Amino acid sequence: MAVATVAMAGSGGHAGASAARGPVKTHVHSLSLTGASASLKTLGTQATAPFSMVGVTWNGAHAKLRGTVEVRTRSAVSGHWTSWLKMQQPDDIPDAAELNRPGVRGGMSPMWSGPSNGIQVRVTGAGKATALPAGLRVDLVDPGRPATGATQDSGMGPAGYAMDATATDTATPTDSVAPTDTATATAGGDASGTPTATDSASPTDSPTVTDSASVSPSTGISASASASPSASLTSWPSQVPSLSEAYPSCTTTPSSPSATASPTPPDPMPAATTSTVAPPTVVTRAGWGADECARDTGYPSYGSAVKVMFVHHTDTPNDYSCADSPAIVRSLYAAHLSQGWRDLGYNFLVDKCGTIFEGRFGGMALPVVGAQTYGFNTNSMGVAAIGTYTDLSGGDSQETSYTGAAPSPALLSSIARIAAWKFGMTGVDPATATASLPEGSSDSSGFTLGKDYTFNVISGHRNGFATDCPGNQLYNALGTIRSYASGPVSAVSVTGLAGGAVKSGTSYYTKNSATVSWTTSTPSAVISGFDVLVDGKAVAHTSGSARSTSISVASGSHTVQVRATHVRGATTLSGSVTLVGDTTAPTFPTAPGANLRTGTVNSTSVPVTVTWKAADNAALAKVMASSPSSATFGPTVTSWSTSAKPGASDLFALKAYDMAGNTGGASVYRTPNIIQETSTTRTGTWTRKSSTSYLGGYSYSSSSAKASISWTFTGRSVAWIVSRASTSGQAYVYVDGTKVTTVDLKSSTTLYRQAIWTKTWSSSAKHTLKIVVVGTSGRPAVTTDGIATIG
Repeated sequence: MAVATVAMAGSGGHAGASAARGPVKTHVHSLSLTGASASLKTLGTQATAPFSMVGVTWNGAHAKLRGTVEVRTRSAVSGHWTSWLKMQQPDDIPDAAELNRPGVRGGMSPMWSGPSNGIQVRVTGAGKATALPAGLRVDLVDPGRPATGATQDSGMGPAGYAMDATATDTATPTDSVAPTDTATATAGGDASGTPTATDSASPTDSPTVTDSASVSPSTGISASASASPSASLTSWPSQVPSLSEAYPSCTTTPSSPSATASPTPPDPMPAATTSTVAPPTVVTRAGWGADECARDTGYPSYGSAVKVMFVHHTDTPNDYSCADSPAIVRSLYAAHLSQGWRDLGYNFLVDKCGTIFEGRFGGMALPVVGAQTYGFNTNSMGVAAIGTYTDLSGGDSQETSYTGAAPSPALLSSIARIAAWKFGMTGVDPATATASLPEGSSDSSGFTLGKDYTFNVISGHRNGFATDCPGNQLYNALGTIRSYASGPVSAVSVTGLAGGAVKSGTSYYTKNSATVSWTTSTPSAVISGFDVLVDGKAVAHTSGSARSTSISVASGSHTVQVRATHVRGATTLSGSVTLVGDTTAPTFPTAPGANLRTGTVNSTSVPVTVTWKAADNAALAKVMASSPSSATFGPTVTSWSTSAKPGASDLFALKAYDMAGNTGGASVYRTPNIIQETSTTRTGTWTRKSSTSYLGGYSYSSSSAKASISWTFTGRSVAWIVSRASTSGQAYVYVDGTKVTTVDLKSSTTLYRQAIWTKTWSSSAKHTLKIVVVGTSGRPAVTTDGIATIG
């Protein structure tokens, strides 16, 4: 299995979030809550500067708010006020090293309001004697907007920093550097995972992967010699952000985090990571507009390796547009900073369209200690699903003011994609592996400081903290995430061949090319690619998001299969279909036949049967006639009843088609003629009868037994033409002196010009046809109207 070393190589094509150009300045406006009672604090209805997220915080990181916090906001768009919305107790919390710093505040989980300009707050203690924490205030977060003139850059790249700065910019192996499946907003490839029109983000606020100060397109870092006297180009480790990135050049004040910070490398320096799985495509911090001067400068704390991924939800509304996702991420960043945290708490965030966002600074490929699962932040990572994923009703639906939603396939597959990459660094199976982490907090309900706890490597927040997070619906989908992350690709099936291929029975036929289509129940985000195999050999390769591709085949019968490769390397082979390559045209082994048949004759038309035999080396599809008229026949049809014009050389033309589209033609010219009684030899009594109903205006009739009439002609087919009535009798038919049949002319209705009997030979020759009147009792009359021949 190939080992993926992580290099930054920007990848676009990601719908949903759009890119900021440079940092986006956020603003937090804080208003104090007041009240005469220790158990009730409020903020009356108040017009405010614009904001999109609400936080309620208080003095003391460990202080508990035992009670209810409710807010109302006024929409900046409609001017309408919401009902009272209950905010949730905090559950994403830093560990002690970060939490116990001076100035860190306690706070409720931030609430996304969307563009708003009015606020009302009430905080009520659990009982009249329950005192509320001191310093209660509401923090109104304006996520800001990208600078005017921002370009629509993708803001995305694989989730990692570069190799050593001394390395060349040549790509590492193509199966691992540039993932073929990108965690786009349409991740999942089936209709059920496709965002609705309001959810599929049209880029309006797009993040960019380019940070002119520190990021180059090919390496993602700029470890310049001047960045650090103590870290030379040759010694600086891979994937660790450069000193210039960790300590950005900012306009500082004496109280700002950057004012006295001295650029210092991480100590200990985190080890570089490699993964057997290529990194997913992620909207970087620069992409979503992170103001790096707002966080604590320097490096975060690092663990030794990511052993557990905790899945969270942000407990914010689900009706957001994915175009707003960067603003939501910036708002959470600003809210966490307003509480005195070092940085955004989550390591990654994923929206409902499947877009992945980089969270806490420090290097996505490294075990950055976040602020997400209190007591277990070291050697874990927190991935937050943007939205609320509680039950729709019952269950944990009462734990939030927002209506829960079912997690989209795009969301689940992108979370799985992160897990596959991260656990590819440690070689564990995301579906079955477990890992132990020690509890690092002394006051986490249900957990004991220093005790080791075993978790599934993909766990819910509630497994490591007393919370309902990530909501029942997302928690119940963790099994699906594990399955997606582990692989293999499921239910790969060839659905059909087109693009020149035609199906007949269970096989497909083509001259040389076909478009193969397939399906799978596994989302594209965790599929590295597909190969189409012909006779067991790969002849075409596609990305994991493709569901069809074109192939070419040589003549002969072939088996076609599709092989899917999961990002972890496991392969799944579909069942096979048969594709026959055929460039040989169908043939007519003998010329078509054109023979007279029974039916009505007139001066411009005689009834004819055209016969043929068509053959093909593979599979015949159809036969088409083009003359003397047009008709189409199935592959098993061998005759056609038509008509021809007497007295002229008529063309009888056919074309055979095989299933691959090859064609072969055959034709023959034949001349039908009508010969009347003036050219006959007669014996006995015959009466000439005149009528426009007869051919040529006359016919001959006899009621005398043994009366005869004979024609001598040259041809390959002959038809005797008569008039029929209820009084018509029988006649003997002799061919070349031999009696061949007895014909009864009786008919319940009167019929004229009827070809009642025919005879055909294999070739044209001279023949004599003689008709003898039988003299049938009670109806002896025989009326003849001539013969028709084909020479």
